[in-house]
Amino acid sequence: MSLDMKKTIALKVDVDTERGTRIGVPNLQRLFDQHGIAATFLFSMGPDNTGRAIRRVFRPGFFKKVSRTSILSVYGIRTLLNGLLFPGPHIGRRHGALMRAVAAGGHEIGVHCYDHVAWQDKLPHWSEARTRQEVNKAVETFMDVFGYRPFTMGSAGWQANKASLSAYEEYSLSYASDTRGTKAFFPIINHRHFTTLQIPTTLPTLDELIGRPEYPFDNLIAHYHQLIEQQSLNVLTVHAELEGIAFLDWFKQFIGESIANDIHFIPMITLANTLMENKNEIPQLELTQGMVDGRSGTLAMHK
Repeated sequence: MSLDMKKTIALKVDVDTERGTRIGVPNLQRLFDQHGIAATFLFSMGPDNTGRAIRRVFRPGFFKKVSRTSILSVYGIRTLLNGLLFPGPHIGRRHGALMRAVAAGGHEIGVHCYDHVAWQDKLPHWSEARTRQEVNKAVETFMDVFGYRPFTMGSAGWQANKASLSAYEEYSLSYASDTRGTKAFFPIINHRHFTTLQIPTTLPTLDELIGRPEYPFDNLIAHYHQLIEQQSLNVLTVHAELEGIAFLDWFKQFIGESIANDIHFIPMITLANTLMENKNEIPQLELTQGMVDGRSGTLAMHK
């Protein structure tokens, strides 16, 4: 299959919270159905403990990012208290029927994580056994919901390391999307070569741009289109809580103007299958940790 990458966006939806699952996912599904778009939805399968993310106040750049977005409008007060004043609602058990409806609608589905906050904040400190346990819990819940194993995973907060990729290898995934970068690759960590294809997010996310004077909100769609024309691989991660709720009107406009400009949207699996047709041309690259402009903390990326 031949894809004009300057006119194609591989579209991935990260679903971080119970609210994003309950409200944002149906909103996005209706929008995609309206335009005949198939996307990839990656679900958080376990408890929504968003309130515990308060520890991120100590990360470099956290306050700068928070000041640019309305956290309350994105997450809602109840979500911000989940895991603090209220027990974190178990997303997979509560919204299995909704997740199955997404799959029945023709979208690719996969695992984002089990506990989003725990993975994003604690992965670097976990042992390999603890990491495998977290991955296994996510996969087991996914199987309870769908009746089969997942074929893709994309980690919370773009956090990945040798332990997490080792756990992934046991499930023979079609591909994974845990990283930031410019090209698809097979990861190498400490001389270990991994066989699961990594497809990074190559475009900035909306929350990395909004509220910054160098990226006026009214010009963001044009900015995205300019980036898409310049890059050889376009992978966009949207969030059910952002584009699916707080910035849904903007995202509707983005989708409409993109289609009017002959830009096509595909699920990640379509891109993965296309890339694997020329598997021998996919580079093997070191996976490292680095900073992304507009986002706090370090993320997994290729050298």
